[in-house]
Amino acid sequence: MRMISVARSRLLYIVAGLIFAALSLSANAARAGYAHFIVDANSGEVFAAENADVLNHPASLTKMMTLYIAFEAIRQGRLSWDQQIIMTPNAAEKIPYKLGIGAGKPLTFREAAYATAIRSANDAAQAIGDHIGGNEENFAQIMTAKARALGMRSTVFRNASGLPDDAQVTTARDMAVLAAALIRDYPQEYRIFSERSFNFRGRTIRGHNNLMYRYAGMDGVKTGYVNASGFNLVSAVNANGRRIIGVVLGGKTARSRDAQMEALLDRALGREALVAEADSKRPAAGVAASVATEPANVPLPFRNPSSNEVTAQTKLAGRQSSDLPGVSRSAPVQALALGASSRSTAQAGIAAIAPSAPGGAVVSADPNGWRVQIAAAGSRSTASRLLTRAQAILADHFGSVAPLINEATSGSGAAMFRAQLVGFGDRKGAMEACSALQQYAVECFVLKGSG
Repeated sequence: MRMISVARSRLLYIVAGLIFAALSLSANAARAGYAHFIVDANSGEVFAAENADVLNHPASLTKMMTLYIAFEAIRQGRLSWDQQIIMTPNAAEKIPYKLGIGAGKPLTFREAAYATAIRSANDAAQAIGDHIGGNEENFAQIMTAKARALGMRSTVFRNASGLPDDAQVTTARDMAVLAAALIRDYPQEYRIFSERSFNFRGRTIRGHNNLMYRYAGMDGVKTGYVNASGFNLVSAVNANGRRIIGVVLGGKTARSRDAQMEALLDRALGREALVAEADSKRPAAGVAASVATEPANVPLPFRNPSSNEVTAQTKLAGRQSSDLPGVSRSAPVQALALGASSRSTAQAGIAAIAPSAPGGAVVSADPNGWRVQIAAAGSRSTASRLLTRAQAILADHFGSVAPLINEATSGSGAAMFRAQLVGFGDRKGAMEACSALQQYAVECFVLKGSG
C-alpha cells in the first residue's frame, strides 16, 4: 500500500509538472492583440465579445487579484488594515509607479492597499505579495491557484504588480470573472477602487482611471499598461439596478481604450442611441470644460456573441459585509453586491415621489415643486430616451428623482413632449442636478410648478 501511495504521489507530481509546462507554452503565445468582453454580472448575458479567450498580458490588472487575496486575508484574520508590513528590497525596486519609501521601511496595509488600487503603485502591490506569500514566487502560486478556484481558466500570475513577465497571461473573459468576484465577495473593500485620490503621509496622490471619473454609474475598477499588453481596462457600472462589467485589452492608447470602453458600455446599457442626440445639443465650449470627452463615433469591432460563447461565471449571490475600518468618505458610495441592487440615499432636498398616475406617467408629490427640464422633444419616445440617459447620470446621488413627460402644444399647433425630472424639494437640489447633467453635455434648466 505504501508503494502504491508513493507511486500515486509521483504521478500527481508529474501531472502537475506537465500542466505547468503546458501553461508556460501557452503563455509564450500571448500577444498584445485587441480583445473585449462585456457581460451582465447578474444574469451572465454577454453583450459583446471579441477575442475574449485569446491570451494577453494583464499588466496592472494583476493588482485586482493581489487585493482580492489581501481582502481574503483580512476576512480570515490573518491581516488587518492598520497592520504594518515591510517594504522588502524586492518590492522597493519595482518601477515606475511607486510610493518610494525605501527598502526595510514599514507601511500599513491600508497605505499599501490604497496605493495599489488608486495609484497602481508597483512597490506597494509587491510589498503586499511578499508579506502574504513570503516571496514573489510563492505569492504568484497563491494568485494562480485562486484564479483557478474562481473559474479563471487561462490566467497565470507571476508577480503581484503586473510588471512584465512573458509567462504572466490572462484573457478578457477571465478578467471579467475576477472583477465580478471582487464585487461579490468583498463589496465593501472593493469601494477603494472608486476613489480618485488618497492621502499618504501628508501628500495627496491621485489616480488615473479617467473614464471612471466621468462615466455615469461607473465605480471601478482598474487600468493597466505595459509594452507587451497595450492599454488595458476593466470597468464596472452599476446603473438602474444592472451590474455591467466590461474588459478591454490591447488598446493602442489610453484615450482610444477609454473611448472604446465607453462606446461598448453605452451599447450594453442602451445609451448608444442617445449619444448622437446629446452631441447635437452639446452646450457651448466651457460649460463642461473640466470633463474630458471622447468622440462618439469610435469604430467598434463589435459583434453579437456566437452561439457557443460561454457566459462568464458571474451568476453570483449578494453578500453583506462590515464597513472598511477607519475609511472616511467625501461622498456616499453604494455597497455593491452582485445579484442585488441598492440605491444610494437621496441627497437632502429631494422629495418623495407619488405613485404612477394613470397611463404610467410619474408625477411629483408636489405639483408646484422644483423640477429640471431636459428638452422639449418632438415625440414621446425621444423624450423618454433623453430621460433614461439623464436618470443614469444622476442615479448615484439623486435616486428619488422621477421622470415626467409633460405633453403640450407649440405655437404652431404641433405636439411637443417636455422631458422633465421631478421630485426636488428645493431649488438648490434641482440646480445641483442640472449642473451634474451639464457635466455630461446634457442641456437643462430649472423651473418651478407644472411647467
